Amino acid sequence: MTTGLMAMLVLPAAYAAQPGRGHTAGFEVRLMRLVIDHHFSALRMTELAAGTDPQRSGHLSSNEGTSPTPGFSATPAKAALDEIKSMARMENRAQREQIMHLQMLLRDWYGVAHEPRIREDAQQMLTALEQAQPGASFDRAFLETFSRHHFSLLQPMNACITGADRLHQRLIRLCKLMWHEQTSGIDEMRELLETRFGIVDYQPFRGERPLQQ
Repeated sequence: MTTGLMAMLVLPAAYAAQPGRGHTAGFEVRLMRLVIDHHFSALRMTELAAGTDPQRSGHLSSNEGTSPTPGFSATPAKAALDEIKSMARMENRAQREQIMHLQMLLRDWYGVAHEPRIREDAQQMLTALEQAQPGASFDRAFLETFSRHHFSLLQPMNACITGADRLHQRLIRLCKLMWHEQTSGIDEMRELLETRFGIVDYQPFRGERPLQQ
């Protein structure tokens, strides 16, 4: 194989480890910061549902809690339904990993260190869940609020898939994964709203923006 051909084959992988080109660099930094903050608020929402376990026994149980979110105190489970507690635990674990992965990409590509924060729109959702009474009231509030929270990430994920540097396949693959996870979660929560609360027409985009006529 000639040296020139080898260079052509290696070039995309080499560029993929470099900052985005043109307008892409700023776009990717803003996007990853947004997703990190979005997921960080999800950690708090899910620990309100499943509760926190500051110490783990290693025993698998339907009453197992999540790991505590940094900056928040230990929290008892407010959800009553085991389906919601299980969902909350799985979401918590997945989004913890995605936060760390995105922080790594930010650092490796752009030298940016980003500590998660709760943004204003997410704080409003958190406040609603913190104020909801434990049990059935919380279960319904969680399904409605957390599905809206999932929906709020779909537009940024669409932008990621079409707007990130085309050589940053690691980021694009992660965005595709998160898009499918968010839509699957919305479907699951809408199904629970129907089977558990008789709500057959809940729309997570309600209150986000009006439908175009």
